[in-house]
Amino acid sequence: MKSIVNQDDCLINIINIANSCFELGHWPNYFKYSSTIIIPKPNKTSYDQLKVFRPIVLLGKLIKKVIAERLQFIVASNDFIHPSQLGGLKFKSTMDAGVVLTHIVWSGWVKSKMTSTLAFDISQFFPSLNHWLLTLILEKAGLKSKVSSFFANYLVKRKTNYIWNDLHFPDFEINVGVSQGFTLSPILLALYLTLFLYILEKRLQNLKIPISILLFIDDGLIVVQNKSLDMSNAHLFCSYNVLSKLLNNFGLVIEHVKTEIFHFNISHGIFNSLPLDLSPIGGSTLHPKDTWKYLGFIFDRKLTFYQHINYYLNKVILMVKCMKLLGNSSRGINPIQKRQLYRCCILPIALYGFQLWFYNKAPISYHMKILDKMQRKAAIWILGAFKTSPKEEIKAITGIIPIKFHLQKLARRSQICPFKLPSNHIIRDLMDDASNSFKKPNPHTVSSLTS
Repeated sequence: MKSIVNQDDCLINIINIANSCFELGHWPNYFKYSSTIIIPKPNKTSYDQLKVFRPIVLLGKLIKKVIAERLQFIVASNDFIHPSQLGGLKFKSTMDAGVVLTHIVWSGWVKSKMTSTLAFDISQFFPSLNHWLLTLILEKAGLKSKVSSFFANYLVKRKTNYIWNDLHFPDFEINVGVSQGFTLSPILLALYLTLFLYILEKRLQNLKIPISILLFIDDGLIVVQNKSLDMSNAHLFCSYNVLSKLLNNFGLVIEHVKTEIFHFNISHGIFNSLPLDLSPIGGSTLHPKDTWKYLGFIFDRKLTFYQHINYYLNKVILMVKCMKLLGNSSRGINPIQKRQLYRCCILPIALYGFQLWFYNKAPISYHMKILDKMQRKAAIWILGAFKTSPKEEIKAITGIIPIKFHLQKLARRSQICPFKLPSNHIIRDLMDDASNSFKKPNPHTVSSLTS
């Protein structure tokens, strides 16, 4: 653990290096006024004009990236980031959010409970971050005063102006917002919402509302489980009210138009879902749909994922048809290049989210049928063979293994990944990891599926 002890000092050293490299008297100016280098354009006959030189901002982005990496490492090792924040950070992705949500739904069905979700979106999240509040959060994260003062000098009382041709407008202060493409934005946004998540979790616990919260940057999800829809809607309404008021205190606003509700229910027969009226708190009346798209995953109420697999298979089959323009059996790219295109561009799209529906004893006959159809079309295109060619033979000649075996290989590899994740990762928390035994028990752990 000695490598983690002086991690603040490492970050301070990086900041000092940025200062010494550019010999600035005040090191925050390094970021306020980006350092630029001038390089000549190649293959020019004469270099006596300005247009043959190109200005490039190179080292500035590099130093910012290094600071972002160190800052993320510090707050992650200190367990400061809330486990429910799954966006903008290393070792966290949309796949984690989909797997966690699917696991929560199944754990509720084991206990004969329905799962209801309320998805919300924070309006104008990047331009609305309060700089003064962000510096206070950095102090709460346990960083040294020099690090927090660096971000305070960089963020607070920043100025900008507008230039349009020969018109130069006066400077004015901007005390809110970070650039969406800024290198430091992901970790700063995660830190900004971490404090919000901890406060929200505590308030809902005081109100005795049993909910789970998932957040992917500015796309949030409230998950509640009950045996009746009336109770679920009541909990969602109360949670949404507390959530919107707390976001207002943080200078953020929910975009009510994008709020969606969805109910998961495994029961057979007709399912009568109840609408949720959010008009008393500024929203609208939400009516659940038959399918729901969240972070690229298309959910149905029974988690069959038929619509999900149909959507992505239709997309890749269309891509295979369009790739015929790249070559055929007589001209264009060769079969080896076609196979590489298939593996790099077709398979990742077709198998997006397969961890949600490919598991032990899952009913996947429908999925395998249409995936096999896609693979056959790709093999015919790669070889330039006839449509009546034997299925298994052209796959063998092409060097493509059957899709089921390919999925089994990917599934075995994905099962290793959770053991390489940080101990405070939400998936490790759901696995009953011994290293997390000191934390509060999670009601959706793997052991609850067999209880």
